[in-house]
Amino acid sequence: QVQLVESGGGSVQTGGSLRLSCAYTSSTYCMGWFRQAPGKEREAVAHIDRFGRHTYTDSVKGRFTISKDNAKKTLALQMRSLKPEDTAMYYCAGMTDGCTQTPRYWGQGTQVTVSS
Repeated sequence: QVQLVESGGGSVQTGGSLRLSCAYTSSTYCMGWFRQAPGKEREAVAHIDRFGRHTYTDSVKGRFTISKDNAKKTLALQMRSLKPEDTAMYYCAGMTDGCTQTPRYWGQGTQVTVSS
């Protein structure tokens, strides 16, 4: 069983930055960040696989950076130039079979609020 614990959420103004962290007990083939805004479906934000290849949803490209430190067992999401539309609950997730698969493991989430 893989456990994921997020931290680092908070409230910032438009244009600000936040860094989310996810401490995990064991790595999976692919790990990523998802987000869910009120009234919207959960969406994938960024993934990183076991080979270090990463992908981003179009709306965050150039602003967010995903990284993984296997020694520290930490997944991070550096978010810059934040916009109000980035406001959501952010979840860390682990996929065992590939980055396009439904995550098998989820963290409890951390709230990010961006005010205009």
